[in-house]
Amino acid sequence: MTLRLADIIESLAGKAQAELVGDPNFQIERLSTLEASGPLDLAFLSHPRYLGQLSQSAAGCVVVAPSAREAAMQRGACIVVADPYHYFALITQLWKQTHFPLPAAQVHPSASIDPQAVLGPNVSVGAFACIGPGAIIGEGARIAEHCVIGANAVIGADTRLSARVTVAHACRIGERCIIHPGAVIGADGFGFAPHDGQWVKIEQLGAVRIGNDVEIGANTCIDRGALQDTVLEDGVKLDNLVQIGHNVRIGKHTAMAGCAGVAGSATIGAHCTVGGGAIVLGHLRLADGVNVSAASTVTRSILKPGHYTGLFPIDDNAAWEKNAATLKQLSALRERLKQTEKSLLQLQGRLEEKP
Repeated sequence: MTLRLADIIESLAGKAQAELVGDPNFQIERLSTLEASGPLDLAFLSHPRYLGQLSQSAAGCVVVAPSAREAAMQRGACIVVADPYHYFALITQLWKQTHFPLPAAQVHPSASIDPQAVLGPNVSVGAFACIGPGAIIGEGARIAEHCVIGANAVIGADTRLSARVTVAHACRIGERCIIHPGAVIGADGFGFAPHDGQWVKIEQLGAVRIGNDVEIGANTCIDRGALQDTVLEDGVKLDNLVQIGHNVRIGKHTAMAGCAGVAGSATIGAHCTVGGGAIVLGHLRLADGVNVSAASTVTRSILKPGHYTGLFPIDDNAAWEKNAATLKQLSALRERLKQTEKSLLQLQGRLEEKP
């Protein structure tokens, strides 16, 4: 299982312009890191801080930025490109397409497909999958084993659902999406009305709408809306074990790391990032370009782009609110204290100067 350097350059020419320095017929057997590479491996250098590892690497070829071109040439073959990390991502896609191609489309005889469902050309349906009435599966879509597609749900062209994915009734997934094992899209949102000491269920009458080129991690749950739809726009990326509450809206190309949670009716802008384990409380709004650090809790709307961090221990709520309010004044209090100390020292000096 090898790939020629010339084939890599040629195959990716339409996506990124790269310069090959070295033998175009050199055969790559593996993709690897700088540290772990062998003489038949292809590695990449994406950040100048790792430049010191370059000369020590045994990689047969390294993908580097123009700034590292001379250093890379001194050690051997290299591919010079403006964004090495992006180019290496493209190489991984090419490698998978070349060495692990998708099998021919087929519908397994154990699959249950309602007569009113519509399957486009070249759709693949795995063993024991279930597709409900009125569901529409787009051309080239892949529905793996034990998936459940509810009534009137829509799966876009070339979208891939891994094993045990559930897409509930009336939910819509766009084109070229990737849904990893165990994800649940369109379960009821957490909606209950308190009455006489009990919880009365509020039926969740909305759905989930997911755009194109979205990727959703394993065992992630996206709840359907109560009245309006929960929406994920194009290019959103969700890691494993992410919880998206009902009526949430997530803007284009926002990414969330594992175990993040977004409570109901929050709105998150485009090109945001939410670190692992972070929480966004309900009904809040995050502007475009907001980056939330891991394990932070967002308790207020953030209307300006930037990097935000919030860690605070749990406490009695009244005490927590008082401490949180005080904490916001800490910097100003520090400056006042420094000024007071300075004034006291000056006063002390004047007193000592007196006879």
